[in-house]
Amino acid sequence: MNIAHQRLLNQHIALQTFQKPDDVVRWLGAVQAQDCAAAKWAVAQRTKGITDSAVDQAFNKGEFLRTHVMRPTWHFVAPQDIRWLLTLTAPRVHAANAYQYRRLELDKTIFKRRNAALTKALRGGQQLTRAEPASVLQQAGIEASDPLRVTCLILSAELDGIICSGARRGK
Repeated sequence: MNIAHQRLLNQHIALQTFQKPDDVVRWLGAVQAQDCAAAKWAVAQRTKGITDSAVDQAFNKGEFLRTHVMRPTWHFVAPQDIRWLLTLTAPRVHAANAYQYRRLELDKTIFKRRNAALTKALRGGQQLTRAEPASVLQQAGIEASDPLRVTCLILSAELDGIICSGARRGK
């Protein structure tokens, strides 16, 4: 058997054996998902008879999650794996982001206030769109007018296991 064919089999592309998108995500460990459409396609390629809307539905039900787990880029991960993955990877990603945190005047005090504000806003299964956390942070007295600062606040909240992407609303 040639190497290319063996790789297609090993990657479950030539022979789709998975029944559900979350089975694929669990098997792979993580799927880079910065380009969400391409990541969904990669999952669907390994899932027998799946449609794009079925992948969206599985994501929206929380069967797999999208978060910044390995570096400052999104990945799909299984809910049961997110905590140990963050324990393993978040310290290194935080260290890589430390310069930006200092430059944007983000410290443990701000992060603690951010955690309280986001936890309160998301209580009871509430979900926020990408734009909504900035107003939650502003209401908590955390400067959130700079888009880069908000991005770092959200990214670090993901690394701290406070939030992850929720069901899609629009884009």
